[in-house]
Amino acid sequence: MIIAIDGSAASGKGTLAKRLAKHLGLSHLDTGALYRAVGLQLLNAGQDLKSIDENQCVNSCIELDIALTTSPLIRSEKVADMASVVAAMPAVRVALLDLQRQFAATPPDPNGAILDGRDIGTVVLPHADFKFFIDADINTRAERRTKELLQTGQSVMFRDVLSDMQERDSRDRSRSAAPLRPADDAISIDTSRMDANDVLALALSHITL
Repeated sequence: MIIAIDGSAASGKGTLAKRLAKHLGLSHLDTGALYRAVGLQLLNAGQDLKSIDENQCVNSCIELDIALTTSPLIRSEKVADMASVVAAMPAVRVALLDLQRQFAATPPDPNGAILDGRDIGTVVLPHADFKFFIDADINTRAERRTKELLQTGQSVMFRDVLSDMQERDSRDRSRSAAPLRPADDAISIDTSRMDANDVLALALSHITL
């Protein structure tokens, strides 16, 4: 079984993906962590968000230290902003595409795989068995992200998180390479007024084994 989950930042797609993977016994890949790892690697190398070029980003993909995908440092807003810029580059998306498809084709768990990101159902795995698109009101998402960052000890303010999220949404939805949008056959879920248990239950109601 292959499940694709796409959605906006802080919409709950990652939480849903992890819980579905555990419930169904599937391998999980957070594809956003790949782009964040590239972003962190570039920042660690002294690259600047405003002057980064595509060749530097592609080289970083080729030399990517996969261990960075599990680093708590990739969850900072600075890394998220760099990742959003990097992810808008067509050559970067091509460089990471095969890695994602290979994971789905040969997942660690033989039952299948679930991938979450921005273009899984539309580009990475267009023939996935089930596709979901997760979204929520931007103020709700900004509140969630602010709380999440504060809990990790980062000093942030809601208005700054909201502003960054608005810019990121704009980049994700308007980029020429694999813009954020629901696949034509995706099941859309608005999580604005739902908790994680409700979202999981709704998603499972659409999955036939």
